[in-house]
Amino acid sequence: MSTEAVSAAQARRIALAAQGFGLRRTRRPSGWDRIGRAVETMGLLQIDSVNVLVRSHYMPSYSRLGPYDRSALDRRAFAPRNRALFEYWAHEASLLPLSLHPLFRWRMARAQRLEGIYGGLAKFAREKRAYIAEVLAEVRAAGPLSARELSRPGARKGPWWGWTDGKTALEYLFWTGEITTHSRRSFERVYDLSERVIPSAVMNAPTPPEPEAIRALVAISARALGIATEADLRDYFRLPVTGTRHAIAELIEAGGLVLADVRRWRQKAYLDPTADCPGQVKSTALLTPFDPLVWARARAERLFDFEYRIEIYTPAAKRRYGYYVLPFLHRGRLVGRVDLKADRTEGRLRIPAAHLESRCDPGATAEALAGELVMLAEWLGLDDVSLGRRGNLTPALKHALAAVS
Repeated sequence: MSTEAVSAAQARRIALAAQGFGLRRTRRPSGWDRIGRAVETMGLLQIDSVNVLVRSHYMPSYSRLGPYDRSALDRRAFAPRNRALFEYWAHEASLLPLSLHPLFRWRMARAQRLEGIYGGLAKFAREKRAYIAEVLAEVRAAGPLSARELSRPGARKGPWWGWTDGKTALEYLFWTGEITTHSRRSFERVYDLSERVIPSAVMNAPTPPEPEAIRALVAISARALGIATEADLRDYFRLPVTGTRHAIAELIEAGGLVLADVRRWRQKAYLDPTADCPGQVKSTALLTPFDPLVWARARAERLFDFEYRIEIYTPAAKRRYGYYVLPFLHRGRLVGRVDLKADRTEGRLRIPAAHLESRCDPGATAEALAGELVMLAEWLGLDDVSLGRRGNLTPALKHALAAVS
């Protein structure tokens, strides 16, 4: 079995191209056609509750396309008609193309068997079967419903972030696929029966056996990553270890994956045979911490020599770079990181800190970053960009922002 030799630089360009970087970005807002293609390229959008800048699922398409109409994404994710995406557990909570729904039914079936779900949720499901059935019946009779709208939501458990029994029951039913996200109100999930939300053509599509579904998801991961280790392929959709290894072996046998030896990678690599390796990638973009290019921190370090940790839960005095720090991609490298906050009351994009990576040109980086920050502020409906004092890129960025303001 042949193994393809790949340099570190080639692996980086393959990964960027596979993730949709290199697409033409424009200041004219993109519509659903381009947004949908970007989501298909990535395979999913991770959802996260942090809203210090913008909800995380909005950023990856922006990073690849430039400004776009966020309501176009909302309509295809949460509107009752012309839905193109559905919400489920993939790489954490995610928005996924409807075509992937059959491929996640094995995970739903496992949840019904109380496998592959959080221990506390499994314990609740074992002990509260009658209550869960009651909640499902209420959604069937009166949905769409949020947890607060249940007739018997139960008391909140634990501190302020603890779930009520009603919320726990709804989340278990969400895991099993019996209900799904109908819409969101101020980011709160509103649930309904899956059969009333997911188009009938999708609901009626055949359910593949679990090994076949996992193999298809590994193949999608490979296309989205371009080149990857086993751990990368498994992590993209949080797939089981044994199932992923079997799928990789079968895909290699069938020509759906190619063995690769990437210089300076310690792990064995797998190359998508359809992956493009452009001569250069000129993309410039700010990346959410939950962008699939960087959400796997070990992979980001392996590809870009970029050590990245999100510091939201780190005490302020111990943070190295800031609270909500976005990596900055420029010409195929991660050249900086910027702490950002959307101050909606003041109408400002605040930049508490800006840091330059080693061996990067501060002037060129600051000039490119300034343009990105101004465009981001405009997309978010903010009138001004306000720069703080922290970080070794701040002096150059101050001059660059003055030049574009």
